[in-house]
Amino acid sequence: MSGTQIRLAILPFLFLSLFGTAGPSLAAQDPQITEWEVPWEESGPRDPYVGPDGKVWFVGQRSHYLAYMDPASSEFKRFDLEDGTGPHNVIVDEDGTPWYAGNLARHIGKLDPMTGGIEKIMMPDERARDPHTLVFDEKGGIWFTVQAGNFVGHLTIATGKVKLVEMPQTETRTGLTSSRPYGIKMDGRGNPWIVLFNTNKIVRVDPETLEVETYELPEGARPRRLEVTPDQRVWYVDFARGQLGRLDPSSGTVREFPTPGGNLSRPYGMALDHKNRIWFVEGGTQPARFVGFDPASEEFFSITELESGGGSVRHMVFHPETFTIWFGTDTNTIGRAIVPR
Repeated sequence: MSGTQIRLAILPFLFLSLFGTAGPSLAAQDPQITEWEVPWEESGPRDPYVGPDGKVWFVGQRSHYLAYMDPASSEFKRFDLEDGTGPHNVIVDEDGTPWYAGNLARHIGKLDPMTGGIEKIMMPDERARDPHTLVFDEKGGIWFTVQAGNFVGHLTIATGKVKLVEMPQTETRTGLTSSRPYGIKMDGRGNPWIVLFNTNKIVRVDPETLEVETYELPEGARPRRLEVTPDQRVWYVDFARGQLGRLDPSSGTVREFPTPGGNLSRPYGMALDHKNRIWFVEGGTQPARFVGFDPASEEFFSITELESGGGSVRHMVFHPETFTIWFGTDTNTIGRAIVPR
């Protein structure tokens, strides 16, 4: 079954106070964006991930499925999960095996694409009810967040053993609650970094001791996704205040850059490309806008509207072999942005 392909013209938003007069040099820096309409209506397609064979896997959070799309043919294939699974995220290993977060069903699942069979790895603590975002490490494991349950976890793939690290709680007027561990990324030294979305904090977990190191951001910040550049600086999008932020862990200092859409731009999905450029999507503007930022020049250099409207783009991944960023939208599409080389 194939979806409808939407080819987007490259129509940069002329934000003159940032870019000056538009010209060929500006257009050359814009991504080429294509979206494919998912053939299952309002199914919540999200978090695509490119497998070793080029197939793009994603989850249908609202309709409880795993699926892939072949970009060459625009063909889709769906694998139904149990009702109530609420898959939130999927990553694909070197063997082409998809692993997904069973966000409503307290497990991480492994799909056999040949048979459709599912192996479930249940969380060892009932409080860890909602595995959220997964990321591979370099030692045969998966680190992951548990948002409402307030954990960061590690799964050793070879043994199926899960370790959970409880995050600091957040104090509210009604008592303590989850700090909402959300986006997670590995740095070049094998450390997982996590944003605590219900706080103004980012944490690093020591992979050997499981000790948690906390870094504070400006008051009122609500970081949602993050990336770590090769210089070990941590970049994050501040969903509440419309900022792109940079944390230097060596000094604890934070530098912020107001996003082009302003304090209600709601930056969310985020990716780092082969030239260490930061890309994110502003979902507070409609249509949503795909934005590029160069850390070297500290300038925003590209803004492109999503033709489908986009709604929220919740997670993005960069595929270095094809120079592409993949994303899912609330308007029921899977998107691909070919970034400038």
